[in-house]
Amino acid sequence: MTTEEIIEKGKAVISIEADAVSNLVNNIDKSFADAVNIIFQSKGRVVLTGLGKSGLIARKIVATLNSTGTPSIYLHPTDALHGDLGMVRKEDIVIIISKSGSTDELNELLLMFKRIEVAVISMTGNLNSKLATESDIILNVGVKEEACPHDLAPTSSTTAALVMGDALAIALLEKRGFTADDFAMLHPAGSLGKRLSLRISEIMHKGEDIPVVKENTPLKDAIFEISSKRLGVTAVINSEGILTGVITDGDLRRLLEKSLEIKNFTAIDVMTKNPKTIQQEYLASFALQTMENYKITSLVIVNSEHKPAGVVHLHELVKLGLQQR
Repeated sequence: MTTEEIIEKGKAVISIEADAVSNLVNNIDKSFADAVNIIFQSKGRVVLTGLGKSGLIARKIVATLNSTGTPSIYLHPTDALHGDLGMVRKEDIVIIISKSGSTDELNELLLMFKRIEVAVISMTGNLNSKLATESDIILNVGVKEEACPHDLAPTSSTTAALVMGDALAIALLEKRGFTADDFAMLHPAGSLGKRLSLRISEIMHKGEDIPVVKENTPLKDAIFEISSKRLGVTAVINSEGILTGVITDGDLRRLLEKSLEIKNFTAIDVMTKNPKTIQQEYLASFALQTMENYKITSLVIVNSEHKPAGVVHLHELVKLGLQQR
């Protein structure tokens, strides 16, 4: 194949699978709503099973359901027929994924599910198959063609099943009222969990570590405060302790460019008034977003009285991996 032919083949595969997903919209009907409702009302877990490529898709759907608040497990058909069926309970909901609906192991397993009296949802492309006709709910994931030119390797069909699983998971998420806070509880590790749960109050410099001076503080003392606390900034407060401004390294550089006579300056003469701040209840990710939006490297965190409660530096937030990826 030439380079041009390879490129065209890649585009053709994507087009075929895109059409398969697009056509899937027509299969979202009352059966889909019934599937969502029966899973939502269940007091058990969702048990997904499938063989081969369908099994891999089942595993991914399990992961998505678990991460969005619907407890799920994957059951390998062969293992189920050799003892693992014991993990299935009557209150569970089973989803069987099969393109043909005629896989021997799955049909044998279907019979066992019926004996347990567990509700069965089939996700298949053959609505006339035994799997489909004996299931309680059928989700049609049929496709016009596989991207494989020999119609052998599951491609479009597995994509359609995967998308149907995502549709179930997100519909259940919405029905449960699953929030970003709920998501964070299930994803405590890594940058995703930090973005969703880490509050600025947990990581900011506080107490004696806050660089702060009064408005009438001589500039040389303000410079010492900035350098000693090593955050590139100092908060400036009035006699009541309320934040009125900040002095940054940048403010000092700009001042020196204008004048070398600084011995008579005080903090109020140099400070930037009404600086950007956030309150300590906000997420650390919001602090990072604020700093990036306004192109500042240090941010003063205030309490409800607008008094300095802490300071955070941009580099510290970046090191925590809070950037959107």
